[in-house]
Amino acid sequence: MAEATAASPGGADALESGATAPLLGLIGSPNSGKTTLFNALTGLRARVGNYPGVTVERREGFATVGDARVRILDLPGTYSLTPISADEAVVSDVLAGEIEGLDAPDGLVIVADANSLDRSLLFVAQALRLGRPACLVLTMMDELRARGGDIDCERLANALGIPVIPVVGHRGLGLDALRKRLAESPDWEAPSILPPESAEERAGWARSVLESVRSEPSEGNRRTEAIDRIVLHPLLGSLLFVVVMTTFFQLIFTVAAPLMDAIDAGVGALAGFAREVLPAGFAADLLADGVIAGVGSVVIFLPQIVLLFTLLYFLEDSGYMARAAFVIDRVMARVGLEGRAFVALLSSYACAVPGIMAARTVPSPRHRLVTILVAPLMTCSARLPVYAILIAAFVPVQTVALGLGLQGLVLLTLYLAGTLSALLLAALLRRFVAPGEGMPFYLELPPYRVPPIKLVASQVWGAASAFLKRAGTIILAASIILWVLLNFPKTEVPADTPPERAAAVALEQSAAGRLGHAVEPLIAPLGFDWKIGVGLVASLAAREVIVATLAQIYATAEEDEISLREALQQDRDPRTGELVFDLATVASLLVFFVFALQCVSTLAVMRRETASLRWPAFSFVSLLAIAYGASFVTYRVVHALTT
Repeated sequence: MAEATAASPGGADALESGATAPLLGLIGSPNSGKTTLFNALTGLRARVGNYPGVTVERREGFATVGDARVRILDLPGTYSLTPISADEAVVSDVLAGEIEGLDAPDGLVIVADANSLDRSLLFVAQALRLGRPACLVLTMMDELRARGGDIDCERLANALGIPVIPVVGHRGLGLDALRKRLAESPDWEAPSILPPESAEERAGWARSVLESVRSEPSEGNRRTEAIDRIVLHPLLGSLLFVVVMTTFFQLIFTVAAPLMDAIDAGVGALAGFAREVLPAGFAADLLADGVIAGVGSVVIFLPQIVLLFTLLYFLEDSGYMARAAFVIDRVMARVGLEGRAFVALLSSYACAVPGIMAARTVPSPRHRLVTILVAPLMTCSARLPVYAILIAAFVPVQTVALGLGLQGLVLLTLYLAGTLSALLLAALLRRFVAPGEGMPFYLELPPYRVPPIKLVASQVWGAASAFLKRAGTIILAASIILWVLLNFPKTEVPADTPPERAAAVALEQSAAGRLGHAVEPLIAPLGFDWKIGVGLVASLAAREVIVATLAQIYATAEEDEISLREALQQDRDPRTGELVFDLATVASLLVFFVFALQCVSTLAVMRRETASLRWPAFSFVSLLAIAYGASFVTYRVVHALTT
């Protein structure tokens, strides 16, 4: 995540020009709907950066009603104002005015989920004890009423001594009333009632307030409890998790395949069109083989990326992932970690960068360091294009036991290999590198809900946009550089070279070809040739670059226009006549990508989060060594079994 991010029109510039507007701190527990509310109020015109002196993210924006404007600071989610983690410490420091360069908020907007008001009232009591002007925003009111419950907001306001505004953030209900209240923030008064000071008395106070304002949704509670008896059961919950994950990966291949084939055909047609409309020569080759073949070879995996994030966000927003973290906490405890580490590692399935940043919520410094070091082993979305092209090319489309597809099972196995390796490495690190006791794990379980389509769609769009932006920046730049390296310097091909070998010989004499041959002796024991070597070197920038690299290599070496999948299947070593990508080589390459840390962005954020070069260097070298050793063993074993 960037230290400072450009805002949309009217965003960053407005923030600078409106620094004198009242500053309101938006506080609440995780999963309370706080971020959804912030986005709705500010219209996403927000400045994103870090708090001075710490790596915790800071988001600030404006809410405008008529001529009145207020600055809103979206503080990290926290269950308590008594901090035990880096995120929670930031909340306390901001409210106390102890962050350099940032004034304490003029008022507080406390966000609470109406479905879990019994737990939220303890946090509300802590916030009210600060004596700061405040209002309470109750989210998810529609869900509470749909389950047969309700809250008397007027009576609650009288009990708390502050205004109470019910909203449904993703539908925009209640937002006008909230904006009006925010516009009046300079006239807010401090709470007229202060809850008791001791924790025991506050608990009694919260119970009495709740009994006087809330009617219980008994039907909804019974349904939630019945589902949780299965989902949270030590055995049944674990089996359900396996079923969910298996179905997850089956869908990624079966549903996305037709769309991927369509995009692949479109990329091929676009490259052919470029060659038709442009004169033969440098420009046509660069556009067709460098830009279109390079970037297009990665973009064809967009359907799988979209499906991956759709399923992840649906499971998260439905309330299932929080329960999965609770179930997996038992496993995490065996390797010396805790459920909060699982939440951070789960984020790494999308990308290791936000996963590493999410480790800030882990209160124990030792646990946090171990979580950061093993996060790159979680199978991020950048590995998916690599896995997908190799599985699609070399794993047959066939059904095995219980009607499950073999391709989906292989993909699931690769994800499991990364996850289990992360847990094993975590156990070793906790014992030898970062020993010590952890902290208690607590996590609020949100109610089950059907995520609004609009919310899931916006989340998926953000992830897909990030993927396309990556393809249009990092992959594009790498593709152009690789094309130059693959085509220069120009060399004369010997006259006696067979025509079908001329392009391949020229490719081997290019700068990239010479680099590949230089590293080939190092990777030959893994079953890799010089072409794969070029891809491995290029993938140090980002894992999926190897797909773009191979696409360009085979587009340059092959005169016939065939897909990358077909090129990989047909490529033979000119010295031996044997297939370059046999089963042993494919298995070895897949295993290498399970372990190797090939991502400059991950190393950069790891350095920032640990404030040290030592740990990124340790992680890169150790994971590279593990990848090499695991690939070597895999190649030898599979080769012995198949010859």
